[in-house]
Amino acid sequence: MDRWPTGRLLSTAARLVEHSWNEKLGAIGLTHAGVIAMEVLSANGPMTQAQLAFLVRVQAQTMGKTLSRLEVHGHISRQRSTSDRRSHVVSLTDRGRQAVVEAADMERSVLAAASIDPDVLRQELQAVVTELATRISSSEVKAIVTDAEPGLAVEANTLN
Repeated sequence: MDRWPTGRLLSTAARLVEHSWNEKLGAIGLTHAGVIAMEVLSANGPMTQAQLAFLVRVQAQTMGKTLSRLEVHGHISRQRSTSDRRSHVVSLTDRGRQAVVEAADMERSVLAAASIDPDVLRQELQAVVTELATRISSSEVKAIVTDAEPGLAVEANTLN
């Protein structure tokens, strides 16, 4: 590993953390993808399946599979939209809100196994992402970092 480029170290660490986290999440019927969807719902409230797929940046079909699993485990509910009968509004259930908290605890426990301070690691990773994103002119890359709508220009000084 001493000869590995930093990018390889980062991607390997990310895969190992995600694998460990997924093992723990499976105990409560979750996956990493499901947690991301639930975190978006937690932060933004109920929304259509299409809106959720857009915000998470996955295809609607992929989101549908993720939501089916979350629904089976009681983490979300889907109700037909009253304004557009073709779409469904997705909401977190009480069980889903609790699972978001449990998932965050599980993520911290995965990182606690390393001999580093997870808060310091998080701050350093945020700095790397922010700094690199400010140097890239692509509005799509900046949208990923800021959770803005793709295609919209984002000022470098608004990244945080």
